[in-house]
Amino acid sequence: MYEFIEGKFELKNPSFVVINANGIGYHIEISLTTYSEIKNLDSGKILTYYVVREDAHQLFGFSTIKERQLFRHLISVNGIGVNTARMMLSSMNTDELLVAIVKENVNAIKQVKGIGQKTAQRVILELKDPLSKLDIEIINTNTISNKKYEEALLALQTLGFNKIIVEKAIEKIIENNPDASVELLIKQALKVL
Repeated sequence: MYEFIEGKFELKNPSFVVINANGIGYHIEISLTTYSEIKNLDSGKILTYYVVREDAHQLFGFSTIKERQLFRHLISVNGIGVNTARMMLSSMNTDELLVAIVKENVNAIKQVKGIGQKTAQRVILELKDPLSKLDIEIINTNTISNKKYEEALLALQTLGFNKIIVEKAIEKIIENNPDASVELLIKQALKVL
């Protein structure tokens, strides 16, 4: 019904934003990912998803098309409602969640509050194929397919560090320094682990 709403941000907090669009204030539920994108802005455009239930009408907002697409996929999974999907998008950014699903990382998905083993497996089972086709460029350009990333990950795991913690550390290092050597990745990861 509403594709997007653009206007002045009257009120912003990590769970919702109120947008003044031509004198009408729209209360829009958002994720932490979207909040981090808009927190320093005075006005802007929020992509929306409108939910009608017996007891409520809600607008959910997103800063990117990719985040809204992922939200739609998540709520198509049996057992994942709009609030759980928003929690998932708040716990991980869009790319991290996409990679966790496509790479079948059950443990990363289970870290989201309210998601257990069976729900995480169901999300992976139902969304792995459609997300692989839709967002293949994310997986191909992501550091997970990078040989240096794999070598650094293996070396740090051999030293006894937790795989999930190491993955996040290496990804952040590569994000800041895409041309880092394996040795530099390991040294910088050791500083933060």
